[in-house]
Amino acid sequence: MRKLSIIFVIILLLNLISYGQGSSGSNARYEYRTLVDVQTAGIVKKGFIGIDMRYLPDGVVIAGLETGVFDNLSFGFAYGGANIIGSGKIGWYKLPALIVRFRIIDETLGSPAVVIGFNSQGKGFYDENLERYQIKSPGFFAAASKTFEMLGYLTLHAGTNFSLERKDGDKDLNLTAGIEKTIGGQVSVVAEYDFAINDNNGSAFGDGQGYFNIGARWSVSPGFTIGFELRDLLDNKKINSNAADRALFVEFMRSIF
Repeated sequence: MRKLSIIFVIILLLNLISYGQGSSGSNARYEYRTLVDVQTAGIVKKGFIGIDMRYLPDGVVIAGLETGVFDNLSFGFAYGGANIIGSGKIGWYKLPALIVRFRIIDETLGSPAVVIGFNSQGKGFYDENLERYQIKSPGFFAAASKTFEMLGYLTLHAGTNFSLERKDGDKDLNLTAGIEKTIGGQVSVVAEYDFAINDNNGSAFGDGQGYFNIGARWSVSPGFTIGFELRDLLDNKKINSNAADRALFVEFMRSIF
C-alpha cells in the first residue's frame, strides 16, 4: 500500500508539472509584475487575481494581492513585517502598501509594452525615524518590457522610479534593468540590476554599488509558481550586510469568475 501511495504521488506530481502554466517558462499563462524587486510591464489580466508571498532574510514576510479590474489596469495591496519568522518582537510595517499598474502601450512586433504605476511596498525592515524600508519602495514608476524568441523566450526590462521615501536626504530619480530567460516550458531564470541612485547619499542604507539580484522560478501547476532568489550579490547594504541573501517566492493566480 505504501509503495502504491508513493507511485500515486509521483504520477500526480508529474501530471501537475506537465500541465504547469504559472508565470514562468515558455508555457507561461500569466505575466511577471516584478523580477525580484524590479518592476516590469506585466499586469494582472482582467478577471484574475494574484496572491503572492515573499520570505526574506531576518524573518521578513510580505504578502500581496493584486486583481485585474479593467483591461490593462490592475491594483492591489501588500503588507508584512520583519522578524515574523523567528523569535522576539515582530516589526510590523507601518502601513499596508498600495499597488497600481496601468499599461499604456501593449507590446507589438516592433515596440515594447509600457506600464506606469505606483508601488509603496519596500523590502526588509522599516526604519521609523527615516520613514523608509531597508530596500526602498519603487513609488511612482514606469517600466518597459520586450520579448524575443530565442531558444524559448528572452525578455528585456528597463524602468525608472521615484520613491516617496526621501526623508534620508536622497531624492534622486532611480533606474532599473532586468532580463528573463525561459528554460523549457515551466522554468525561467531572471536577473536584475537596481542602480539605487536614490539610496547612495545622505543617510543612505546603500553603499553606492546598486543591487544585483538573480532568481529562478518554476511553474509547478496551473496558476502556481515558486521561486528562489539570491539578493544583493554586490553586498550593497550597509546594515545587515550579507552578500547573496536567500529568499523564497510563492505566487498563485486564478480567475475570479
